[in-house]
Amino acid sequence: MSRMTRLPKPDAEESAPAARVKNYITPAGLQRLHDEHRFLLTRERPAVTKVVAWAASNGDRSENADYQYGKRRLRQIDRRIRFLTKRIDAAEVVDPAAPRPGRAGTRVYFGATVRYETAAGDEREVCIVGTDEVDLDRHHISFVSPLARALMKAGPGDRVELRAPGSTEELLILEVRYVPVPVEPFRVPPGAEAPAE
Repeated sequence: MSRMTRLPKPDAEESAPAARVKNYITPAGLQRLHDEHRFLLTRERPAVTKVVAWAASNGDRSENADYQYGKRRLRQIDRRIRFLTKRIDAAEVVDPAAPRPGRAGTRVYFGATVRYETAAGDEREVCIVGTDEVDLDRHHISFVSPLARALMKAGPGDRVELRAPGSTEELLILEVRYVPVPVEPFRVPPGAEAPAE
């Protein structure tokens, strides 16, 4: 009697082809991702690697705080580099300033700057951007946010319903325009090991 060996079933993630999730982003937002990726790869990682090598040369690594911190920091940098690489590879660049034919120029889509009125009569303005470009201080909201989803495909004069947990609010679209969206450029974070340029 022959003995059959059962192979484990492959995970659904392994057997299914990798689904590519689109990362809609403005040209300025993509540039910021590229700048951070380049900084981490060419400046920060080599600087931290140098610190780790110096700390390792000081002897016992198990009680060497510089070595332990440096190794942990390298893992964080590598994780961030992998994340940025995936986001850049999945990037679908949409230029908000590009001309839109017909009704598309007056309807809310990715990259739109929308002025609307709340039920209380307050006027507000938001820019609909990618998830990597959200900046609530500048009123840049993600295209997957509940507010952006409520506004999508609406035009001036349309009323839309914003559903929030526990409440709904009616919004009146006042204006839709497509202009360049200013994105805060990448800046070297405080505490970085890489020397300032």
